[in-house]
Amino acid sequence: MMALNRHRLSHLVRKGNKSAKLTAKLLAQTDKLLGSILFGNTLLNTVAASLTGIIVLRLFGHDDWALLAGTLAITFIILVFSEIMPKVVAASYPERVALPSSYVLTPIIRLFHPVVSIATAMVRGFLWLLNIKVQVDRSHQKVSLEEVRMMVLEAENFLPHKHQKMLLNLVDLERIAVNDVMVPRNQIEALDLNAEYAVLREQLATCHHTLLPVYEGALDNIVGILHVRRALSLMQHETFTTSELRELLHEPYFIPSDTALLSQLQHFQERQIRLGLVVDEYGELLGLVTLENILEEIVGDFTTQSPAQTGKFQRHEDGSLLVEGATPLRDLNRKLGMRFPLDGAKTLNGLILEHLQDIPEAGTSLKIAGYPIEIIQMQDRVVKVVKVFPALRTTLPQKGSKGA
Repeated sequence: MMALNRHRLSHLVRKGNKSAKLTAKLLAQTDKLLGSILFGNTLLNTVAASLTGIIVLRLFGHDDWALLAGTLAITFIILVFSEIMPKVVAASYPERVALPSSYVLTPIIRLFHPVVSIATAMVRGFLWLLNIKVQVDRSHQKVSLEEVRMMVLEAENFLPHKHQKMLLNLVDLERIAVNDVMVPRNQIEALDLNAEYAVLREQLATCHHTLLPVYEGALDNIVGILHVRRALSLMQHETFTTSELRELLHEPYFIPSDTALLSQLQHFQERQIRLGLVVDEYGELLGLVTLENILEEIVGDFTTQSPAQTGKFQRHEDGSLLVEGATPLRDLNRKLGMRFPLDGAKTLNGLILEHLQDIPEAGTSLKIAGYPIEIIQMQDRVVKVVKVFPALRTTLPQKGSKGA
């Protein structure tokens, strides 16, 4: 009874299985169930021991050695045939044993109810004195995200690998924030209303996205979101004004950087929008996140990337990788199987700067999480390109040093 899979039992109950319904009722009153089983078990063991003593006395009289032999014999029989063997079988096949047993246990519980009720009341009294709280009904026990994750992992024999991975990604959405998957500020493709007409027209004709943030003067001054399809009619004219373009804009939607992806997915659904601008606690623009970014966290990459976001990895014959410094650490861990820490910096550039606590020069080498890293190119105090070597098996101190 105790070894039953409660989720499997709930499934059988919903299907209308009579044995499962009866078993669920018994498990809903665990104190009575355990009390009756233990009372019956103890009663039978005591009766067996008493009968053994009576039989030995009648056959051998008051012979101490005969009484000792009888006691050892009945102890061995009870231990093997009444305790160990049936419990091992029941624990190995809990569903096969528990469901039919519910028909036997139900009348036993009713029969022993008076005695068990008194014993249960005494137990509860002692537990109350000891300030021990007992959860009797476990049928509605909550399951944590870690337990759900473990269930999915243990179901690998029943689920295709791709489906299992999608379920694991869905569970992990609660622990991932939007700033983990957002398009960073320096990769945002946006329109400047103060730009010349020819520049705006060319950018609209060659853009790689259907939704574009529109700003005025500086990227922090976002005035709206443009659906490029709505601007096609303007491009049919020889010229168009900034005010005409402004009329096509939707109101921008801003998102705090620490919002969980699962919550943001629900917000996108409720507002029926697909793009949000990520801001920090001071209201400064950090990047943007789209519905596609969140869906890709569940099902994997499926959208076409712009040229600014491609070519992040280049593998060499010696096993090393040429990687852009702006590459998110989660992409490296997920796509390349690396083990960079995710509790601090979000990009490889940020991780290197955080590790060195200084602005490095090209040619600087260091090791993070067991991976030797060589900085190939720096640009405007930012790590532009690095070479990442396979992780070393030996454990070495993680210190930055000049030179390869």
